Order: sequence, then C-alpha cells, then structure tokens
Amino acid sequence: MSPEYSIVIPAYNEARRITATLEKVLAYLTEQAWDAEIIVVNDGSRDATAAIVSEFAEQYAAVRLVENPGNRGKGFSVRNGMLQARGQWLLFTDADLSSPIEEAPKLFGALKAGADVAIGSRWLERQSQTKRQPLFRQIIGRVFNGLLHGILRLPYKDTQCGFKAFTYQAAQELFSRQLVVRWAFDPELLFLARKLKMRVDEVPVAWAHDKLSTIRPFRDGPRMFGELLLIRWNSLLGRYRL
Repeated sequence: MSPEYSIVIPAYNEARRITATLEKVLAYLTEQAWDAEIIVVNDGSRDATAAIVSEFAEQYAAVRLVENPGNRGKGFSVRNGMLQARGQWLLFTDADLSSPIEEAPKLFGALKAGADVAIGSRWLERQSQTKRQPLFRQIIGRVFNGLLHGILRLPYKDTQCGFKAFTYQAAQELFSRQLVVRWAFDPELLFLARKLKMRVDEVPVAWAHDKLSTIRPFRDGPRMFGELLLIRWNSLLGRYRL
C-alpha cells in the first residue's frame, strides 16, 4: 500500500551530513506516527553518500535510495524523486534541513486545506530566520526576485526556499512537465502551477543559513537568469503541453 507522506531529499556529496539528516527525519516521523517514505536521490555523488543511504535503507524500510544517471542537477534529482514518490502528500527538502523537518506540518496543513502546492517562505516573517544569509546573498536574492517578477510574473516573496510540498496529483502534473534541471527549477514549477491555475500557498517557515551551501551567487546567478529566460521561451513555444 502507498504511504500517506513522501519526503524527497536530493543529495550530492552529502556524506558529511546525510547521516544526521536521516536520523532527524526518521525520529520525527516516528514521533508523529506518520505512514511515510523517505526517498534520497543521489545525484552522482563522488563521496560515500550512496553507501550511507544504502545502510539506512537496509535498516529502515521507510528509506529508499534512488540513483540519478550521473550528476544531473538538483532539479533533475527533485523531479526524479517526486515522480517515483507514492505518497498522497509529497514534500522535498534540502539535505541540510535548513528548514527543520518539524516545519513540514505547516505545508501539509496548507495542502489539506485545499492548496495544490505549498511553498516554504523565509521572507513572509523575517524573524523566523534563525540564522540569516550574509548581506551580499540577501541583496542578490532580492535582485533575483525582482527578475522573477519581471520575466515570469511570479508574485511570491520567496521561490528559492528548498522546502515545498505538493499533492500527489499536482506533483504528477508539474514534474512531468518540468524541463529545467538545474537551479531555476523552482520558478519553473511555480510558473507552471500558475499556468495550470493551481492554488499555491506561500507559508512562513523557520530557516537557517548553512555555510556549506553549494550555491555560488556569482557563478550560478547568470545561469539562473538564463534559465528564467528559457522558461519564458519554452512557454512561448508550447513545450509545456503534455
């Protein structure tokens, strides 16, 4: 039988922290008595990430390792995990748990209240940020958000928080259409949700900056900008029709 909840965790070279992450998530699921699965998607890691997750999978039936065909990007990993998830309510979270797993009921609550998609937001209630980003990252984030408004007409305060939940039906509709596999996949999903007239709730969540973040603003920023233009271009060409 399918579980009620699916937790998808994309992972690339996460050997340093994936053990602590899985222990926290498993402990919380046990505490809540949730019928849930945890899907860790290994994105071609060069370290022991896959081996560690395999050990957990042998010990805990709820844990499942999914392997990408090499290093394909975070967006590819999330899509791969979401399309293989079997739960009624699906959530993806970053491997660093910048938003604690304890915040998941906020997003699931929004889904159960009628939303198709619920996105965690660091900016609706700024006091919820227990450890804020460095100032230059905040500035770059604001600039990127302005571009989102201008290019994709997205009205949300925060599209990049790696803590989002979907109904099973919404996940199938959105991830089967997703084309961007790197950093701008979040805006693409939200753009598609608006095109499909889905209800998207933005929910304030606790969040803490992780200094081990792999995003490099000056390297990845131009790529993300290019991907925003690509999303608009894909839409104009009708590439999001099934």
